[in-house]
Amino acid sequence: MQRYTKTGGEIWDMENSQSPRMGSVILGVDGGAGNTVCVCIPAAMPFADPLPVLSRAVAGCSNHNSVGEDKARETLERVMAQALLKARRRRSNVCAVCLAVAGVNHPIDQQRMLDWLREIFPSHVKLFVENDAVAALASGTMGKLHGCVLIAGTGTIAYGFTRDGREARAAGAGPVLGDWGSAYGISAQALTAVVRAYDGRGPETALTNSILDFLGLASPDELIGWTYEDQSWARIADLLPVVVESAEAGDEVANMILHNSVGELASSVKAVVQRLELSGEDGKDHFPLVMVGKVLMANKRWDIGKEVIDCVTKTYPGAYPIHPKVEPAVGAALLAWNAVASELDGSPRTVA
Repeated sequence: MQRYTKTGGEIWDMENSQSPRMGSVILGVDGGAGNTVCVCIPAAMPFADPLPVLSRAVAGCSNHNSVGEDKARETLERVMAQALLKARRRRSNVCAVCLAVAGVNHPIDQQRMLDWLREIFPSHVKLFVENDAVAALASGTMGKLHGCVLIAGTGTIAYGFTRDGREARAAGAGPVLGDWGSAYGISAQALTAVVRAYDGRGPETALTNSILDFLGLASPDELIGWTYEDQSWARIADLLPVVVESAEAGDEVANMILHNSVGELASSVKAVVQRLELSGEDGKDHFPLVMVGKVLMANKRWDIGKEVIDCVTKTYPGAYPIHPKVEPAVGAALLAWNAVASELDGSPRTVA
């Protein structure tokens, strides 16, 4: 089952270069627009805090809408191979894989990825493909698919499940269709504000000097070349800290961008909660709201995550926020573990 990249490299060479350890394992993969993480956990694991993770590997973007399908697949395959190498396991040791990837938005996407995974792993391996938001939710609920998750990293999406398996999503359609509230959306609006100010079409803003200094540019004219020489989403999203710092320093334009982003993120959550009736008929039922992503992390003065929670709970007071102790890749592994455990011993599909 040797696999080759388009450049002629052998991804799975490591299987012939080491003596593997015994024991079945599960791979959980979280692939986003920023990076891709794969963790390897023991299949027969006792649940403890912290959860046992045998190895962890990190690679670049694996969202096929951002980098193309061939590059995304090579990234995913390499990161899985690296995780197994670090754990001193082979593909024959794997009993299940859960691939949770941004850009998987339709059953056709899922089936295409499942067919591709089947070419990589032996026939005994159980394969699961989900949107990355599903793994993010599981990372906060320890495998229970109930409640709502808000991801606000390079991109953004809100995703929810009811106890009986119904699901709904909002946003997550990529920057062209308006992932406002994401790091990309915030940064793109900041770049636009600088250009508008330079043209005289918008108010002056401290973002101009801050962004130019951060990028090492001399004039807003140079932003055009910088922006279009490489339009990768993560590269634009890296400007997020500059926008937050400008807002915390009192810049009105930067503050307006962040206030608008809070509204966009909260509206995505509310849309999912309303469609799934997670709050019950009276709007007061409790449900978990898992918060994931760098946009939602607290800063010195600006705490976008807290602002979003405050906005959501004004409408749905039963929402209780969860900031996961484990990363989404572990959530993906837990989803696979639950499914395998159910098949083996008929236990419930949750671990908590």
